[in-house]
This record gives sequence, structure tokens and C-alpha cells, in this order.
Amino acid sequence: MDAGDLYVVDAEIAALHLRAVALTEAFNATPASDRAMRHRILDELLGSLGSDTEVRVPFRCDYGTNIRIGDRTFANFGLVVLDVAVVTIGDDVQIGPNVQLLTPSHPLDAELRRAKWESAAPITIGDNAWLGGGAVVLPGVTVGEDAVVGAGAVVTHDVPAGAVVVGNPARPIARPDR
Repeated sequence: MDAGDLYVVDAEIAALHLRAVALTEAFNATPASDRAMRHRILDELLGSLGSDTEVRVPFRCDYGTNIRIGDRTFANFGLVVLDVAVVTIGDDVQIGPNVQLLTPSHPLDAELRRAKWESAAPITIGDNAWLGGGAVVLPGVTVGEDAVVGAGAVVTHDVPAGAVVVGNPARPIARPDR
């Protein structure tokens, strides 16, 4: 599923999704005051979860097991991670509200889409990156460390370390000297 090859959702994949739905529903229903329980649920749901990381509700994902989040990362309300392929979020990342990290894609060929074929490519968010509210990161994209993705940007290509990108499609507006 995460190798970039076309696949069709089967019973095993559907069961993994139902597991994620149950765990995200439990996470989203747990009071913010019960940080220990919320952390335990995320720890069970996700592939890995760093220390001192906060994910605010609501949170949605496809499978959870393909998501790796580093230490001290903060994800605001409404994060959606379609983790058909691996999604790696580094340390000290700031994620604004309503951000979408989308690894799946569908073929351009109409017959293949009608037959429910899809594919996926991994997403990587580098350490200390900031994704502004409403940003969308598409399949196969790497956002480099210390990069900034402006609010509402649609990221279709890799973002170099330290770059600032905005717009749809996202384009660089600044890159500090490194």
C-alpha cells in the first residue's frame, strides 16, 4: 500500500481503518484534562509518538500505524492525516488548525478510478517546521526542517529547509541564509 503501487482496499485494510476510527473516536471523546489517557490512546493508535507532544481534538486519520510524530510537536484543532503511506512529523513541529496531510492519490485514468484503484506516497515534515492553518500537504512531499508553510497553502512539491512557501500551489517567498 505504501510503496506507490496501485492497490484496492481489501478486508484487511478496511479492518485497520475501523480500528483507527474506534481509537480516534475514543481520543476525540476524552476530555482535554485527561492528558494521560489521551496520550495512551495516541500511543496505541500511532506508529510512534514523541514525548511532550500535543494533538488537539478533533483528530482524524486513516490507519494511525503509519504516523510517526516526534518530540514536543504541537498539532492544533482539526488535523487530518490520511496515512495510507508513512507520514513522519519531526521534533518541535507546529501544526495550525485544519491542516491536512494527504498521502493517497487516485489514477488519472477514469476506468481505474471507477474500479477503486488508488496509490500513495509518503510525507515527511522536518524538525521545527511550521504548517499554517488550513495548509494541505500532498502525496510524496517533504517539508524541510525549519521551513514555514503559510496558512491555506497547497504544497505540491518539496519545500527546502528554511524556506517560506505560500499560495496554491505553494511557492517560495523567502529562504533565510543557512
